Amino acid sequence: MYINAAYLNNSLIDFKDKSKPLVVGSCGTYRLYKHPRLPTHRPRGRLDFQILYIASGKVHFYFDNSEMDTVVSAGNMVLYRPKEPQRYVYFGTDQTEVFWVHFTGGNVKNILRGYGIQDNMRIINTGTSPEYTRLFKQMIQELQRCQTDYKDLLVLLLQQLFISIHRQITKEHKLKNEYLDSEMEIAMQYFNDHYNAEINIEEYAASRGMSVSWFIRNFKLYTNTTPMQYIVSLRIANAQMLLETTNYNVTEIGNIVGYDNPLYFSRIFRKQKGISPSEYRKGHRTE
Repeated sequence: MYINAAYLNNSLIDFKDKSKPLVVGSCGTYRLYKHPRLPTHRPRGRLDFQILYIASGKVHFYFDNSEMDTVVSAGNMVLYRPKEPQRYVYFGTDQTEVFWVHFTGGNVKNILRGYGIQDNMRIINTGTSPEYTRLFKQMIQELQRCQTDYKDLLVLLLQQLFISIHRQITKEHKLKNEYLDSEMEIAMQYFNDHYNAEINIEEYAASRGMSVSWFIRNFKLYTNTTPMQYIVSLRIANAQMLLETTNYNVTEIGNIVGYDNPLYFSRIFRKQKGISPSEYRKGHRTE
């Protein structure tokens, strides 16, 4: 096992300090190789905040006093808040490497929120990065050497860590939104091009590598309507235009917009517009 840690004023006692917005209290790293296990259990938590960065391997966390473990793998950070019970275990067989930092201050909650770390966040997917490792190692070194203005530099290094986390969170959110926007635009265009053909929503979703439930849910969030409602609205809108501007009979118009059964077309039209296609034509016919 390898351990390298440092503590403010060489004190292992946790503390709360609200005299400054942000204060770094301690920082360190563990690497397990042959050591079988390394447990941590603080039933009453600590007075400060703690971030653990899993750089490799995995850690078994027991949140909310649960006996069921939550396995958090490399590429994630876990945030503990003051007085929150802490229980987690490292196992040598997992080849775990973890960096951690404890911090306090009078404005920590607002600082975290400002960097996109909301109050309900516990596990933060950050990915693995040499930048995280560099920042943790430099914090350890500053706490060990205690050079001029090291406390201020520690705060700056911790804020750099927050900025790196925020950029990753923002990047993931942006990529997710870009993907979602792109898929919904593609779906809308496909429905516009093929609205008068038979469209199977499950088959369409599968063709795009999506589950049908995910697709329907997100399409509704994007358009305020389900895929089938969107298709029906296209059919009825185009039927209205044909009823107003052409001499095609109702059966022919039904066929054009995708309904082989004229009775079913009339029933759907009445349900959408409140009147039958023939009644609509009488009231809206363009001379």
